[in-house]
Amino acid sequence: MVKTYVEVLSGASSFLEAAGKEGYAIEYLFLARKNWDKTQWLLHMREEISAEEELLIEKDMADLMKNIPPQYLLGYEYFFEHRFKVTKDTLIPRPETEELVALCLSMNDQQGKKVVDIGTGTGAIAVSLKLNRPKWQVTAVDISKEALTVAEENAESLQTEIVFKQSDVLSAITEKQDIIISNPPYISEEEWDLMDESVRTYEPKTALFAENKGLAIYQKIALESRSLLTPEGMIFLEIGFQQGHAVQDIFQQAFPDKAVTIHQDMSKNDRMIVVS
Repeated sequence: MVKTYVEVLSGASSFLEAAGKEGYAIEYLFLARKNWDKTQWLLHMREEISAEEELLIEKDMADLMKNIPPQYLLGYEYFFEHRFKVTKDTLIPRPETEELVALCLSMNDQQGKKVVDIGTGTGAIAVSLKLNRPKWQVTAVDISKEALTVAEENAESLQTEIVFKQSDVLSAITEKQDIIISNPPYISEEEWDLMDESVRTYEPKTALFAENKGLAIYQKIALESRSLLTPEGMIFLEIGFQQGHAVQDIFQQAFPDKAVTIHQDMSKNDRMIVVS
């Protein structure tokens, strides 16, 4: 019996959804592996699927049933229109963080500035800033050696010159910075049960969770930034959607002479803090 791409993938998607998983993930994976965009999918969807391709879908289905994120199966994710390698040692870059980068770029021109990205992970923030502001001197820090190795590979593949340092927050930074930016760990242990199973099982815990109701790293950034931020410098932070006022208070106390503002993401959730 002849089976088409759409028949097999629709069946796989329905199976995943019946098991409480994200049904679209199998189509996302398959199109990525075939290097097909939506137009190519529409052109080919009713063609006969090969036995090899069916086996590939079955294997991906088994991994998705184990809650392995599709990006880890592919080994990459796109961020700011560029492809970044991801591994189990790095968080998967997310659209909300693209909004943080976009906000930083919108508030800063092409003039040369010194910038540090705290907890760089894949290097997505640091590399994206450097690609869009070539005159900036960008340093990226992370406490994880393994994450830094991935970030360095991404910087090299995207032909950006970035300084990488292993550092617990800003401990390895000695020069004053014009911009401090970070998507730090901000999930509290109390929120563990609310997390998606794939995130809890496979993404690195040190990049996700923070003590003191998820505020510990913000407190550390605020404390260490006071001596490292230039007088006209700015801080850009991603936050949990319920943390806006708590993080605002932390940085207003640290920087009483600066404006500390909460910015929302496209879903109208509090998502970013700017100190300016």
